[in-house]
Amino acid sequence: MDKIVVYSAHNSNRLKYVLGWLLKERLQLDYAITHNEQDVANISYGRMLQGCLSIPDDGLLWQTGKEPHNVKTGEWNSIPTLFSTTEAGYSLPFDLFSAIFFLLSRYEEYDHHKPDKHDRYPATNSILHKQGWLQRPLVDEWVTELRKQLQIASGLSIQPTHFSFQPTYDIDMAYSHIHKGVGRIVGAYMRAFLKGDLRQVAERTKVLKKKQKDPFDSFRWLRQLHREYDARPLYFVLSAAKTTAFDKNIHPRHPAMMRVIKNLVKDGAIGIHPSYYSAQDNKMKEEMDMLGNISGTDMHISRQHYIRIKIPDTCRLLLKNNIKEDYSMGYGSHLGFRAGTGSSFLWYDLENEATTDLRIHPFCFMDTTAHYEARLPVSDAFNKLNAMSKILERTGSTLITVFHNFSLGTSNEWKGWRQAYEHFMQEKANAHAGVNN
Repeated sequence: MDKIVVYSAHNSNRLKYVLGWLLKERLQLDYAITHNEQDVANISYGRMLQGCLSIPDDGLLWQTGKEPHNVKTGEWNSIPTLFSTTEAGYSLPFDLFSAIFFLLSRYEEYDHHKPDKHDRYPATNSILHKQGWLQRPLVDEWVTELRKQLQIASGLSIQPTHFSFQPTYDIDMAYSHIHKGVGRIVGAYMRAFLKGDLRQVAERTKVLKKKQKDPFDSFRWLRQLHREYDARPLYFVLSAAKTTAFDKNIHPRHPAMMRVIKNLVKDGAIGIHPSYYSAQDNKMKEEMDMLGNISGTDMHISRQHYIRIKIPDTCRLLLKNNIKEDYSMGYGSHLGFRAGTGSSFLWYDLENEATTDLRIHPFCFMDTTAHYEARLPVSDAFNKLNAMSKILERTGSTLITVFHNFSLGTSNEWKGWRQAYEHFMQEKANAHAGVNN
């Protein structure tokens, strides 16, 4: 592994965090930090040293905790930037290291803010949304441009990373009509009658009489799809023991649900989808144990139901419960890149100024967000997904999508989504094959 020498007058956990992710993980280079201006360095941080790729220093990496910060925007080779400077002479016109740290640490989410109706950080508060950049993985674009310039400055041949696609699914409601119990079935009939929804009444009756497949049941179809396109999916299963307004799954120990869970394990990896109130009711460990016992696997991955990730509280709760990887870094209300990247990163605990062992995997697209929040027709939704995917492909990053079994079933509400998703899977498989040939 080639080594990059970085000059910096100072050192900090924040600087080591950024360099570890940027140079080691993304550029696959080893690195060393020197405080001696006379040493031969490849990158100079905060100084314009001869023969170095020089990056201005805004000061964020030498602070501790959360302090007010004025983030100036700009542009670098047609890529929008944060922490820009007007000082001439630097190779880069912005503090790349501070910009990466700001977005990956979710620095802005520590600011006082009014949560949305699900007690989440509002996407509209984020600088990426305010600037209209939410659907661009800016960090990945910066990394790609840095690689090019570092190659020229250092003479090293730095190989680009390859694009990868990770399909994931949230199993909130395995079935629409069956296995719900008499009380819930009668209630559903009454609500449908009161709304005058005779189509749903007829559909429910056919399903209950086994004359028609449950519209949410897409599990066999998904298994066939993954086999055809050689995909290894991740499934996040809601395992609430109690039904609430936001947790409408059938009980995990219901025989039908146990069959679903055991079949999911055969198709891919399985993780916990903590129930809506699990954090405040201290139910996460109980739900993890139950799902682990049914599936016969250890629970070490998670995604928060309704994307209710609250930084830093949720991250600490996950670490407490031995979750090693989390897939909640995205917005439930908006499409795009919450942390400015599709690539995974370790969570940095800003209050304790320490890199943790919790690996964060960002997603940029969720079906329910496109359908319910953005109200996009299926063609427009997949156009948005394809546009984001193309940038990730160009920057050698990772695409993580979130779909639900019900959007890929036969429900009339989701008409066209199954066909569009299959076409998308085919395209990603072809792109992967092209990279490997």
